[in-house]
Amino acid sequence: MKSIITYALWTLLIASLSAPTNAQLKNNENPIILLSEDQAFHFELLAPLGEAVAGGADIAPILAAAKNLTAGDFDSWTEVFWELANQTKAQAEDPEIAYDAINVRDTWFSTATYFRRADFYLHGNPDNPLINYFWEEQIAAFDKAMAALPVPGQRLQIPADNFTVEALWFPASQSPDVQRPTIILGNGYDGAQEDLYHTFVVPAHARGWNAMTYEGPGHPKVRRDQGLGFIPDWERVVTPIVDYLLTNQSAVAARAAAFDSRISAILLDGGIWDAYEAFFGVLPKEAQILLNSGNETGFNDLVDTLVKNPETPTVIRWGAEQGIWSFTAKNAYDYFQIVKAYRVEEWIDKIQVPTWVGDASAEGFFPNQSIRVAEALGDRATYHLFTGPSAYHCQIGSLQDLNRVIFGWLNKVLG
Repeated sequence: MKSIITYALWTLLIASLSAPTNAQLKNNENPIILLSEDQAFHFELLAPLGEAVAGGADIAPILAAAKNLTAGDFDSWTEVFWELANQTKAQAEDPEIAYDAINVRDTWFSTATYFRRADFYLHGNPDNPLINYFWEEQIAAFDKAMAALPVPGQRLQIPADNFTVEALWFPASQSPDVQRPTIILGNGYDGAQEDLYHTFVVPAHARGWNAMTYEGPGHPKVRRDQGLGFIPDWERVVTPIVDYLLTNQSAVAARAAAFDSRISAILLDGGIWDAYEAFFGVLPKEAQILLNSGNETGFNDLVDTLVKNPETPTVIRWGAEQGIWSFTAKNAYDYFQIVKAYRVEEWIDKIQVPTWVGDASAEGFFPNQSIRVAEALGDRATYHLFTGPSAYHCQIGSLQDLNRVIFGWLNKVLG
């Protein structure tokens, strides 16, 4: 029997204010050597290093980038990865390597990764032309690589409720007669579906699974092309994907999930109980008072001051800019009002399928939220705490460990 699985990388399809906040570790302890004096830069450097395991980057160029970065300087980050992306693109276009399809494919995949990295800290100015330029470059590079796969992937546009879902279909086999399970992969509010190829699709293929990645409102391509920010009723995104798979890929899904009875299991890494509660908790006391009092002008002025101050921790500066951009909020105050809708208590009882909930011992931004999700699910949940080198948020840089655990659980639960 085929099964359709939803994997919500940034938990319950709720967008995290900033993935790298987990680098603000409890007791200021780090499980591995730091790649940058800036904790957020360190975390974001681990992302492409992790993708190197599945052909998404190379290790030495990332370490060289780490050496050349000015800690906490957004412009430095953009310039270093832009240069690396262009150098790697030139290698991909070099006729001396064109004889080897694997050479070309892997080099284009790395090119795409480096352009995505170059874009990461740009969103404070939504009119910056590099935001679209870098994305056009990374898509072009990724598509060249994807076309050279043994079983080429396919870029799809799936109609939804007043928007279009951007998706990538990665069949594990060219044979339509082979019955295989299918995993649906969604990233977080700062992550691209192209990253998911290297983090989860390659491991899924190695285990004989088909994979579908997607982007909905708030995700990179939909935010750019359709101007849409995140929405709390995420079933409007996932249901059309399942419809497409059933209609066009002849998938036979198993039963029950939160809003679609055709989903057989859910993976949450990790589980966010209440996004507003977590975001509010990292604000300075003065900002919390202004927000609670409804002082919109005062709150926005304070956040603007923090963002413009290079001494403010990177994770706060970037988190505010990315949050406003990905939710298409008018300002920081508006963003915090929007995110109040991102809590699971009102509908978590609708989830009736087996659910895996991942947590991290070094989770500094959403502490104790995954366990609350697991406890609310009761015997429907399997809770797993990652420790040691895998202790970062979403097990960044330790994806072999993550994939061992989640595919082991899927094999056990689904047979």
